[in-house]
Amino acid sequence: MTTKNDQYDGNIINIFPGVELVTHNDTLNQNSNILISYINGTKVSTLHYRDNQIKDIECNHLIEGFEVKPSESNSKKVTSNTFKVLQGTGYVFAIVLLIFSLFSFSGYVKARIVLTGSMSPAIKTGDVIITTPIKYKTPKIGDVIAYQAKRFNGAPVGVFSHRIIGGDINKGFIVKGDSNKSPDSQRPKANEILGVVIMVIPFIGNLLTPKALFLLVPTFFGFYLILDAMKNVD
Repeated sequence: MTTKNDQYDGNIINIFPGVELVTHNDTLNQNSNILISYINGTKVSTLHYRDNQIKDIECNHLIEGFEVKPSESNSKKVTSNTFKVLQGTGYVFAIVLLIFSLFSFSGYVKARIVLTGSMSPAIKTGDVIITTPIKYKTPKIGDVIAYQAKRFNGAPVGVFSHRIIGGDINKGFIVKGDSNKSPDSQRPKANEILGVVIMVIPFIGNLLTPKALFLLVPTFFGFYLILDAMKNVD
């Protein structure tokens, strides 16, 4: 209840028996809203005065509620980041393949998988060498060339990729594998040289065999589907 207090020129609000609140002005009316906090021992309580009535209130009634957006779980973040990395890597790989295909179809470069270790440690088994024809790059001593190896009777044996250690393009180059003890018996000339090595891509040739592709393609495709499904889970 609220009563007039002439001594303080204000109003008295009876909070509960034995406890009163004195206001020092005459502005208190039925539309007044007053919050009263008090300590009772170790407990802090809050009261609300309105329309000549006092009610206990909870602190969470004093603020406007808001929706708390659940944070993204760590596992989902990892999945999302992994998917983005794989997706970005896939785009880069596709662009590189497209550029290489254009150069390859134009005859500017050609890729070959190294099948032996005769050029180890510079070029190892399973590496991929990129060669360009001698009309684009003149071979010289120190270069590695890919040439058509032949038997003594002229029958083709295969493609050898060895280093030039002497000779010339007219009389024939002296070539030798870095790990071989002696030079090749054949001295390749211009018409037998298929290209000069301009780049070596390590190891990737081991993944381009039919057996490896048979295992890797379904594995990567399945892994991609799993990541895509996990990414779309709410």
